[in-house]
Amino acid sequence: MARYTGPKTKIARKFGEPIYGPDKAYEKRVRDNKNYPSGQHGAAKKRKKVSEYGTQLKEKEKVKYTYGVLERQFRNLYTEASRMKGIKGVNLIMLLESRLDNIVYRLGIAPTRAAARQLVTHRHIVLNGNVMGIPSAHVKPGDIVGVRERSKSLETIQASLAAAPSHYSWLEWNPEKLEGKFLNLPDRTEIPENINEQLIVELYSK
Repeated sequence: MARYTGPKTKIARKFGEPIYGPDKAYEKRVRDNKNYPSGQHGAAKKRKKVSEYGTQLKEKEKVKYTYGVLERQFRNLYTEASRMKGIKGVNLIMLLESRLDNIVYRLGIAPTRAAARQLVTHRHIVLNGNVMGIPSAHVKPGDIVGVRERSKSLETIQASLAAAPSHYSWLEWNPEKLEGKFLNLPDRTEIPENINEQLIVELYSK
């Protein structure tokens, strides 16, 4: 799967939830009871019952779209999660949550993960004081993620921070320095996304 850059509402309809965040077009369809699958004929099109494999595959695709991860990256993350102590599925979610682009998004520096990935790629973000241009870089508890000094006045960053971002217990934000500390790995129950990681484990266990 190449990184998706098309209509986000289409993907939200595919999975039945706004996986990219607030989506006015998607919400309107829900209000109007038009939350049918994407496609020209929508609900009028007869659809076969989804198999167990299909359900598992759909969950994996949803997580890939949510975190903006490509197939090979996702497979490598799962392999790494399998080698770690603990529950495979939870390990996988923790690895995804520890990505630099995700931390930038969670801190509110960017409004979406895609925007966060772009900020990192364009070298507007620093990790422990060093400019970092790799979105998939692993952030460890105790690390400091912030905005590069010359990038602090960027309109996109200021607008995102002004939108009163959500606060997470595993992150500590310093509004004066425009930097945040990754305190610890979150508890699985604290991750707000609707993900059933066990389905992914079952898929890869076949």
